[in-house]
Amino acid sequence: MDPLRSVKAALGWLVISSVTITTVLILLAHRSSLELRIIAIIAVISSLLITQFVAQGLAAPITEVTAAARAMARGEYGRRVRVRRRDELGELARAFNRMAADLQAEDQQRRDLVANVSHELRTPIAGLRAVLENVVDGVCEPDRGTMAGALRQTERLGRMVEQLLDLSRLENGVVALRPRALDVEGYLGDLLRDADVAFGRGHARPDVRLELDVRPTATGDRPGLIAHADPERLERVVANLVDNAIKHSPQGGTVTVRARPGRQRGGLELEVLDEGPGIPCDQREMVFERFGRGSGPGGPARDGGTGLGLAIARWAVDLHGGTIGVAESKRGCRIRVTLPGDQGSAG
Repeated sequence: MDPLRSVKAALGWLVISSVTITTVLILLAHRSSLELRIIAIIAVISSLLITQFVAQGLAAPITEVTAAARAMARGEYGRRVRVRRRDELGELARAFNRMAADLQAEDQQRRDLVANVSHELRTPIAGLRAVLENVVDGVCEPDRGTMAGALRQTERLGRMVEQLLDLSRLENGVVALRPRALDVEGYLGDLLRDADVAFGRGHARPDVRLELDVRPTATGDRPGLIAHADPERLERVVANLVDNAIKHSPQGGTVTVRARPGRQRGGLELEVLDEGPGIPCDQREMVFERFGRGSGPGGPARDGGTGLGLAIARWAVDLHGGTIGVAESKRGCRIRVTLPGDQGSAG
C-alpha cells in the first residue's frame, strides 16, 4: 500500500477489496452450483488474508518506532528507524529520526560542556592553588604582583560561572529587557578603558591593541551616536565578542570596535574586527550555537573555552530583536551586530 502514500487510502482499499471479493464470489455462486455458505467461508478467509497483509504492513513501522523509543529511554540515542514508506508512517519514522539526531547532538553537547568546563576550571584553580601554596610555604611574598596573579585566576573562575548562569537564563527565558537611550561612544569607551576587567584579565594580552571607531550623527540638539538598548545585555555582547577577538588575534594585532547608526531611530550597527585566522565559511553558523567551538584553518580551536560566549551574545541580540553574524572580511574575523532601536526593543 506504500505507493498510495496514505494510511487512510490503504484502509479504504482494504474495505473496497473485501467488498469486491465478496460481491464477485456471490455472483459466481449464482452462476454455479456452489452453496452460499461455501462462498461466505471463502469470502471471509479472503478478507482475513487481505486484512492481515495490510495490518502487518501498518503495524511493522509502529512496532519498530516503539522499540527505538524504548531504547532511547535507556539512553541509546544512536538508535534509528528504517524509513521504507512514503505515507504518514514513513513521515513518523523520519520525524523520529530527526528527534533522535537532535537528542544525540544535545547529549553530546552536554558531555562536551562537562569536559570543556572541567578543563577550563582546572586551569585557574591550579594556578590559584599554586600561588596560595607559594605564599603559605614562604616561597614568595604576598606582594602586589602575587596577589594580582591570584586575582586574575579568581576573575577567570567568575567569568565561567557567569557564562553558566547566562546559559541557564537563556534556556529558561527569565531575563527581562530594560532598554534605554545610550551614548554609544561614551558607553563603548568606558568598556574599552576598563578592558582588563570587562574582558577578563585571564585572557588579557598587552600586545593586542584595542581601538574604538564611532561615526556619530548630529540630530537637533543631541549630537553623537545614540542607541536604544539594554546596557547590561549589550555589555555582555561586546565583552564576549571582544574577548573572543583578543584570544584569536596574532602577536601585536589590533581589535577594532566599530559603531555606526542603524536604519531605524535608535538603531545601531556594531562590528568587532580582529586580524586573526578568521572563521571558515562552513562554521559561521555553528559558532553561535551553544557549546559550538569552531576550528581555524589549521585544525581545532586552540583556546579551549566552553563554547558559550558567542551563543550568549546571540541570545542577548535576539532579545533586542536584532541580528548577529559573521560578515565578509579580507583579513581576520568580522562579527556584525545590528540592533533595530526603538521599534525592535519595544517588543
